[in-house]
Amino acid sequence: MTRPIFTEAGLRAAIERELPGVRADLERLVRIPGIAFDGFDHSHVERSAEAVAGLLRDCSLDVRIVRSGGQPAVIGRRAAPPGAPTVLLYAHHDVQPVGDISLWESDPFEPVERDGRLYGRGAADDKAGIMAHVAALRAFGDDLPVGVVLFIEGEEEFGSDSLERLLREHRDEIASDVIVIADSGNWDIGVPALTTSLRGIVNCFVEIRTLEHAVHSGMFGGAVPDALTALTRLLATLHDENGDVAVDGLISRGGATVDYPEDRLRHESGLVDGVSFIGTGRLTDRIWTKPALAILAIDAPPTTGAPNALVPAAKAKLSVRLAPGDNPKQAYAALRSHLEKHAPWGTTAVVTIEHDGDPCVIDASGPYFDAARGAFETAWDGVKPVDIGVGGSIPFIATFQEMFPAAAILVTGVEDPYARAHGPNESLHLGEFARVCLAETLLLAKVAEAAAADR
Repeated sequence: MTRPIFTEAGLRAAIERELPGVRADLERLVRIPGIAFDGFDHSHVERSAEAVAGLLRDCSLDVRIVRSGGQPAVIGRRAAPPGAPTVLLYAHHDVQPVGDISLWESDPFEPVERDGRLYGRGAADDKAGIMAHVAALRAFGDDLPVGVVLFIEGEEEFGSDSLERLLREHRDEIASDVIVIADSGNWDIGVPALTTSLRGIVNCFVEIRTLEHAVHSGMFGGAVPDALTALTRLLATLHDENGDVAVDGLISRGGATVDYPEDRLRHESGLVDGVSFIGTGRLTDRIWTKPALAILAIDAPPTTGAPNALVPAAKAKLSVRLAPGDNPKQAYAALRSHLEKHAPWGTTAVVTIEHDGDPCVIDASGPYFDAARGAFETAWDGVKPVDIGVGGSIPFIATFQEMFPAAAILVTGVEDPYARAHGPNESLHLGEFARVCLAETLLLAKVAEAAAADR
């Protein structure tokens, strides 16, 4: 049987034909508030999984919803044509909580277009990733040149606690030659990228107690330490005067091949006028390949109604982003040792871990990576993609690397520097989304061509 020959013009026309329906289905997914965090209505996560399963069934995939003690994931499969490779397409259907609703300019679960961007929670992260996969399947119809396995996770934003179990339980049916993880972003609007490194993560809590109970600040202050002051002194030891992380034992590395213009990073991050960047070295090293440590929260009395009393206990949540090559267990041990050593005035720092995740480095060489770069360059009308690092973490990529060492892992995505994923007013650049859909379609065709050439 002769396989169809896919031309660039034909695939462009197919994507243009499918985009209106793809966008409509994306908006339908955005309307489902599938939040996997504790305390939220998880029936919406179930609805989200069912909606995704329906989309995949409509693409003639064999589909089932699976779980392993966590939220539902969706697996859809179509066998490869004889001699063709299989490509695993990953995305996730759960979303972050919306946070302070007053900061949103429109209902986070009612998609709205403004100035060429589609606003809504999950519009970029990562329901657009799902729909980029669906767009490619629809573009090919019955003439898909490769086998596909779609793995659409249901709790990525909540830490992917059950993902490794799911991957191991379904290892045989998801084994693939190429793995496309559509959960990252591009370098800029108009400039595509492959993500080749990601930082790891350690989240933990540190608590200090100085008193058995609160006491009068006037009667005892000056001799008796309060826990909040002790905690803030401890937290201040975590960075040096330049803002670099001052925890011995954490790996730090450089080597980024591109750099952020300072004005661009200031604008994209919303840095307030007059506030300086922290740390030393190239900006891309600081956010991609060196450790970063942030104080995410402190349990303390609110300022409104706070009594004149010494606080007996205080607790903070810390998040460390680990440089590629570091080990989360060793990093946590180093952080715990630092906190215990620097607790002031004879206090004891009680440190407990919340979760951790491995960093990763991807060797982005070989025919399938060449196929991806060629697909991106075509979809972006001649703009060559760049290799980037990401300061965030996708710990399960290391699991994919360990389970499928021969597979080419392509980390792609739909986000751009203005997407505001995880924040208020998350949005998707619709023009870039169209390019992403075309790029993935071209990628599948080029992967089939690369495999045929290698035989």
